Amino acid sequence: MMTPTIAPAGPLATAAPHQPAAGPTAVAFAGVTRRYGETVALDSVDLRIAAGETVALLGPNGAGKSTAIGLMLGLLDPTAGSVEVLGQAPRDAVRGGRIGAMLQESGLPILARVGELIELVRHLSPRPMPADEIARRAGLAGLLDRRTETLSSGEAQRVRFALAIAGDPDLLFLDEPTVAMD
Repeated sequence: MMTPTIAPAGPLATAAPHQPAAGPTAVAFAGVTRRYGETVALDSVDLRIAAGETVALLGPNGAGKSTAIGLMLGLLDPTAGSVEVLGQAPRDAVRGGRIGAMLQESGLPILARVGELIELVRHLSPRPMPADEIARRAGLAGLLDRRTETLSSGEAQRVRFALAIAGDPDLLFLDEPTVAMD
C-alpha cells in the first residue's frame, strides 16, 4: 500500500511505501482515481487507514482533500478504483449510522434552536449519544436554547461538530474543522 501525500503544486498523489496500518480497516482506497472532466483530483491512490487511527490530509487548495472525503462519505463515486469504509460501500456505512461528518460547506436551518437540532439528529440515529454528552463534548452547554441564526461563526461550527457526533459514529470525518472557530 502507498500513503497519499500532497504533490508540490498538484493533486493528491501516491508517495513512497510505508508500513501498513495494523488492525481492522476503517478506510480503504484501491487504485482510486477521481476526475472532474479533464481535471484529475486523485490519481490511482492506494490508502489504508486502520480503525482507531487519526489521519489528517494536509495540502494546498485543489490538492484533492475534499474530494477524498467526498469519496469516503459516498457523496462522490470514483472514476476508477474502489473505496470501502468500515468494510462496506461508503453509502451503506452512512445509511447505517456508522459515519459522522462535519463538512466544510454546510449551513444550519434558520429558526431552529440548537437543542432541537441535536435532538432531531439523535432521533434519526440508530444508537444516539446522550444529549448532555453531545453538549459537553461540543462546548454547547449555554447555547441549547439559542436560535441558529443568532450564533457566531465559531458557535455555529461547534453545533456542526455536535451534529456530527450525535449518532455516536464509528468513524468521524471533519473537513476544515477549525474554520471560523472562536
